[in-house]
Amino acid sequence: MEPTYFPITDWSEEDRPREKLMLKGKEVLSNAELIAVLIGSGSRNESAVDLGKRILSSVGNLNSLGKLSLSQLMSFKGIGEAKAVTIVAALELGRRQRSEATLEFNNKVTSSKVVFEIMQPIIGELFHEEFWVIFLNNSSKIISKAQLSKGGITGTIVDVRLVFKLALENRATGLILCHNHPSGSLVPSEADKQITNKLKLAGESLDVKVLDHLIITETKYYSFADEGIF
Repeated sequence: MEPTYFPITDWSEEDRPREKLMLKGKEVLSNAELIAVLIGSGSRNESAVDLGKRILSSVGNLNSLGKLSLSQLMSFKGIGEAKAVTIVAALELGRRQRSEATLEFNNKVTSSKVVFEIMQPIIGELFHEEFWVIFLNNSSKIISKAQLSKGGITGTIVDVRLVFKLALENRATGLILCHNHPSGSLVPSEADKQITNKLKLAGESLDVKVLDHLIITETKYYSFADEGIF
């Protein structure tokens, strides 16, 4: 005998995800209930909460959910394009909020760990490689950060002229280079070492110091400065 299905509209008001959030606060909602708020509705035979539970059960956790593409989300019965877009957008906002919160709290770079905490939410979980530069002033405070290139799985190309054009425009006196390794490897490649040396030499002539180069993965990082390569 199949279990009886009760749509959310038949639930008591305090148990409905939207109403529960308004009455009791966001903190009391489970991950599945928060997903239910995002997608708005389930199907004829499944509530939005049950759909959220099914998705989470399949992927494991929110971190894994955040890595799914639109097409992968749409492979779940009950998730169309609009719902998939909403989930992707919400999780992307969460990633950006983490990075900005760290940046707001640690506007001054005091260690490689600070850089990792700022950049990991941005590039740590990507399936392609990206190269970013953080621009600093004399007090090691962050002026801005910029994506310099975006590549495929195997690598990316960095325009040295563009790096220092942006540095001069930002009146930066220091740079920190960052890129991710989608493979999860923390071993710098020869290309990583070459571009680091190339940028260091170019910076010396313009009195803009390259302070570090971080290789970032989902959970760890490698710092050229910490390893004594600088």
